[in-house]
Amino acid sequence: MEKNIENRNQAEAFVVDPKQGYFTCSGVDVLAFNDNYAAGHQSGIGILMNGRRMAMTGDVRFEQTPGQWQPVPVLVSRDISEENNSVCANLHYPDERQHMRGFNPLIYPDLVLDYSVKLHGEGRSVSVTVDLKNPLPEQFQGKACFNLEIPPAHVLGHYWMMDDTCGLFPQQPNGPTKAMPSVYEIGGMYARGDALADEDMLTGHGKGYNPMRSDEIIGEPYACGHSFTVCPEEPLYSYTVTSEEIPLKLYDGRMNQQNGWFVLCAELPVNRAGDVLKLTISPVITPEWRYPATVQVSQVGYHVNQDKCAVIETDPREEVKEAILYRLGAVKKEVVLRGVPKEWGMFLRYRYFHFPFDAVKEEGLYQIAYGESCSNVFRIAKDVYDRGVWQPVLEYFLPVQMCHMKVSEKYRVWHGLCHMDDAEMAPVNFNHFDGYMQGPSTLTKYQPGEHVPGLNKGGWHDAGDYDLRVESQAGEL
Repeated sequence: MEKNIENRNQAEAFVVDPKQGYFTCSGVDVLAFNDNYAAGHQSGIGILMNGRRMAMTGDVRFEQTPGQWQPVPVLVSRDISEENNSVCANLHYPDERQHMRGFNPLIYPDLVLDYSVKLHGEGRSVSVTVDLKNPLPEQFQGKACFNLEIPPAHVLGHYWMMDDTCGLFPQQPNGPTKAMPSVYEIGGMYARGDALADEDMLTGHGKGYNPMRSDEIIGEPYACGHSFTVCPEEPLYSYTVTSEEIPLKLYDGRMNQQNGWFVLCAELPVNRAGDVLKLTISPVITPEWRYPATVQVSQVGYHVNQDKCAVIETDPREEVKEAILYRLGAVKKEVVLRGVPKEWGMFLRYRYFHFPFDAVKEEGLYQIAYGESCSNVFRIAKDVYDRGVWQPVLEYFLPVQMCHMKVSEKYRVWHGLCHMDDAEMAPVNFNHFDGYMQGPSTLTKYQPGEHVPGLNKGGWHDAGDYDLRVESQAGEL
């Protein structure tokens, strides 16, 4: 009996997978800098619990609640040790590829910082240690932080606990707010080199809200303490973060960022190097939980003569089951095909199977069942591509997206007359904030700043941006 308990506890400990590069324990994964897209909340340390992403972007930043336009480090290397059950990520500020240049130009403070974030599996917990190779200067007191971001979608209306206090993750950010100096002001600016972006343009000419300087006004923290728990009332998605030395603060990043998340923040000490912060992440482990299988079929359906195959996504711990293809009738459904699907293999966190049904050619409505999971209902028909497939792109999407005009449909106004001030010729040797880069010539007779006639006609919107990309417009139809 004691041996069985020992084996079960060992199986329920966080172990680093050298192939995947992150820690796994039952249905919980702790990512260790597997992704590198901080602007999309995909980087640093992440916590995936029983099918939900419950935290992400755990890393060193210069704001308590950073957004898309704030400095991010460059990942230099990752060292994975199966023997030590650890992952060490080595990072560096600034990322000179993004400083005042490139597709999404950022402004980096005048600071060169090398550091490591070390993760170590310790039973049902993962420890996180921040190791600064060089000390932070005095002016970064209260600005340099280690942040762990919590996606609002999965916690709104749920509760949090911080030491002896508790509260609710609110539907909207609530005050009070506090003013503080922007890192852009206190940190100066890193030497620009051959950067082309215009500093004045990026910082909004000092007028109104600007995402580059959005840390000038942030929300007051909801709580401060040393032990923080997310969703204590939901064991499947609950975890605790503890810090013995440095207090943890819970912020609402939606207060100053349009795409902000909740942020658990630990302010890093200045004038110190070495291991300056240690956190312990302890998720609730539910060994019996299994990811429900997903049966994926074509949303459009299938032509009677085309290849047909369902893709089944499963928990890697589950045994393979039988798949059943049903044809739906007005009153009941009949079994058309059944069998064990063919294993395709692993991809990221899931195990995949293929269930081909090419031989089925009778027209009608169908559905595939795999265990307790079912696919969407789909059609098999000769006319499956005749209507409602690609046609709505021409009938709805492109007309609604048309620029430089008012678009109405019956008594609905999709949008009014817009962008009639287009287009002004870009300056030469110019790196636009949205990725467009103008070389040493305009390549036309028009000079920088001169209005180019005829460009305020036609074209399509580009996801709400303030520019029209010539390349995209030219290749649209």
